[in-house]
Amino acid sequence: MRSKIRQQGSKAAPAPQNLRPAIEQALAASDIARAAELAETALARGQSDPMFLNLVAWRREEMGDYEGAHRILLQALALAPGDILIRGAIGAVLRKEGRLDEALRTLDQVLAAAPHHAAGWLERGYVLDTLRQRDGARESYQRAVAIDPYLAPALGKLADLAAQAGETETGRRFAVRALQIDTYEPAAIAALATIDIEAKDGAAAEAKLRALLRPALVGDDRTRTLTLLGDALDRQDRTAEAFASWQAAQANFRSIYAPLLSPSSERPSHRTFIDHIAAQVRAAPVMARPAVSTEVDGAARGHVFLLGYPRSGTTLVENVLASAPEVKALEERDTLADTDEVLVRNDGTMPDLDALDPALLADLRAGYWRRVRSMAGDVSGQIFVDMNPFNGIKLPIIARLFPDAKILIMRRDPRDVVLSCYRINFTPSPAAWSFSELDETARHYDALMTLTELCRQRLALDYHEVRYDRLVADFEATVTGFAHFIGLEWTEAFRTFDRTAQNRGVRTASATQVRRGLYDGRGQWRRYTDQLAPVLPILAPWVERFGFRPD
Repeated sequence: MRSKIRQQGSKAAPAPQNLRPAIEQALAASDIARAAELAETALARGQSDPMFLNLVAWRREEMGDYEGAHRILLQALALAPGDILIRGAIGAVLRKEGRLDEALRTLDQVLAAAPHHAAGWLERGYVLDTLRQRDGARESYQRAVAIDPYLAPALGKLADLAAQAGETETGRRFAVRALQIDTYEPAAIAALATIDIEAKDGAAAEAKLRALLRPALVGDDRTRTLTLLGDALDRQDRTAEAFASWQAAQANFRSIYAPLLSPSSERPSHRTFIDHIAAQVRAAPVMARPAVSTEVDGAARGHVFLLGYPRSGTTLVENVLASAPEVKALEERDTLADTDEVLVRNDGTMPDLDALDPALLADLRAGYWRRVRSMAGDVSGQIFVDMNPFNGIKLPIIARLFPDAKILIMRRDPRDVVLSCYRINFTPSPAAWSFSELDETARHYDALMTLTELCRQRLALDYHEVRYDRLVADFEATVTGFAHFIGLEWTEAFRTFDRTAQNRGVRTASATQVRRGLYDGRGQWRRYTDQLAPVLPILAPWVERFGFRPD
């Protein structure tokens, strides 16, 4: 889609040696690669033109050099400050650099100046999709289609969002429209394949996805297609082929995001970050619960952190709790963002938390509740559930800021968790990079469980474990247990968590399972014992410690 955004170029004077007409002729023929090659030649001859720079930036972007593309686009913008196409292209490159907040701000500026710029709305949808803000993404795609009814990528994305939300007929309708315009629109085919997989028709999904897997399919679309193909093969119980397809998907992910996410001396791995925090918790004195008040205006009457590990059941429990009328819950929002760089640096280094200035702690608490109100609304008088599987990493900070909070820790069979993390498309991040290799996924799990257990031993917080296997086997008793722990009585409303998830929307990769009701995902790993064999020794101590059967 980037090529379509850039085809028009900037209306500068014709370049010498007739290269501009040749470039425009190539663009008219939709030969973007040829146009970019000619633009590169023109720039080498000293012919500076915003359109040429835009095309060369596109070429860098296609090669995965997003930083280089960004630099060239800034040069183009300096020559044509008001060029909406260039500004939109900058928004797209910022998204691919992982600078999502900047990308969104840039695109909002573009659309404020040019509200009928369909490609800008499409790109804004991509950003919100990456942020898993699906309602906003859907609205942006709808705006794009309202402006340009033949914008196949926007129709495809609407189909895909509907399919993932379980809206089968809506998804199918948008997919058909998209494919009438572009036979190989990836998101539309992914939507139809998702519908087939949900209907347990793995063979139909496989046929659609294999037809899409041409050499020209690259980037995130290729990763998604290979992942779905693995799911389609899994539906047919072709486990070796399914695992091979997930491996290919993760290899493609790594090829795309290596420049942004691969560890280096300046950028430690996510596991190293966790290990560094664990070492500091181990070396510090046992933290006592502070006697000072931590009450803040606008705080909830009850405060719960729900954590564990991705794919461990946190989304399920969050929606169970959110079904109660006196509960407000947030799903994987960065409520503790104000503590970043203040209480924990990029390498995991923390200050002496016991020696922090009480005024700083008060400011950070107030900032937390301001962010909560901006995301969830007024929570006073209610129990607030802050769900983030990775908040185990921030338990030392939580203990210092919110010593009266309740901590719910999800426990699921480590082998099911690791397999599930490996086969899922996560939003690109340092943690997602860890999940793109099976061995690293297992070692990352080991690191976070080690840190969480250390915190349980050394930090004065109230903890309660929630076992996924017991939740699906004995729902009422398990829910009653953790509800009482956080100050709630049993209510039949807890059973309506599937409708709660449908009404609220689910941002995590667990959306499909939670919408189905009480999905029993126990023991999936057994079908992949051969593929998991190399990492089973890493997970064995946790399998034993958490009380799961070794076989």
